[in-house]
Amino acid sequence: MSARVVVTGGAGFIGTALARRLLTEPIAIAGGAVVEVGELVLADLAAPPPDLAADPRVRVVAGDLQTTSGGLGEADVIFHLAGVVSGAAEADFDLGMRVNIDGTRAVLEHARRQAEPPVFVFSSSLAVFGFDPAGPPPGPGPAGTVHDDTLPTPQSSYGIQKFVGEQFVADYTRKGFIRGRSVRLVTVSVRPGKPNAAASSFASGIIREPLAGVRASCPVPADTAIVLSSPSRTLDGILRAAAVADAAWGSRTAMNLPGLTTTPRDMAAAMDRVVGYPASDLIDWTSDPVIGAIVRSWPARFETRRAHALGLRADGSFDDIVRQYLAGGAAQAAS
Repeated sequence: MSARVVVTGGAGFIGTALARRLLTEPIAIAGGAVVEVGELVLADLAAPPPDLAADPRVRVVAGDLQTTSGGLGEADVIFHLAGVVSGAAEADFDLGMRVNIDGTRAVLEHARRQAEPPVFVFSSSLAVFGFDPAGPPPGPGPAGTVHDDTLPTPQSSYGIQKFVGEQFVADYTRKGFIRGRSVRLVTVSVRPGKPNAAASSFASGIIREPLAGVRASCPVPADTAIVLSSPSRTLDGILRAAAVADAAWGSRTAMNLPGLTTTPRDMAAAMDRVVGYPASDLIDWTSDPVIGAIVRSWPARFETRRAHALGLRADGSFDDIVRQYLAGGAAQAAS
């Protein structure tokens, strides 16, 4: 027996990393047996890396999800990662709505037409939370701490679009169309490759570029609190969401994934400690009011008991994240 899996956004960084794990490790689905992936559909506007496209188990679906979702085929698990990132969604409202709302709805409708409801893992974001300027910081605990039951108050178009997606997934699950699990990802660092349009892109750039001998800009003050997760811990959360039984998953509301709270200043210091020289001298500390406003609207302290109950943990230190990047991600960036 083998599994049929769909990954939307399959040519992106997280989608590509997920695809490689799915092709090399067996997958557990909703508390069932651990099985190999027999067919992996990668859907994206862009083409996946050649090594993935060449795998006989991989089928590529290229194009806009609103027009190509019908070609995804039957699946045991759908990982819906496709989306317009935060800065781009804020800059182009129509694009964000078309991809993050209409595209999500198209994939959900495809899943709804299956004979058996698939497990549907939706990648949401910490951007669903924000400090409402007309009210107190979110969370019943210490100021700014987000708990599992904290009410989302998004302060950007991207955050609102992700929150709408969570509600779609919850309702399609309630109706029995899918077995939905929404996970709220924190900022992933360090990402290899080139900068993207995410407001949080600097959290990788201020490490990736200096380690390559290139100058980088930090658009927020050095002591701005941010919450991060390494690529491997992020994938652990996404895969765990697919693996657990419905009863263990519990509430239809989205689950906050664990993250490490740090600051750009501490990140730079960790980089210098790990590599043994002042790589951070290549960082330009230049504030950008637009990016800064988005980033400061996001909380940076999370208490994630629900995720902990599923065995998920944050990275131990940013030093560990830098070492992980040097061990694998830097090689990807150079390839």
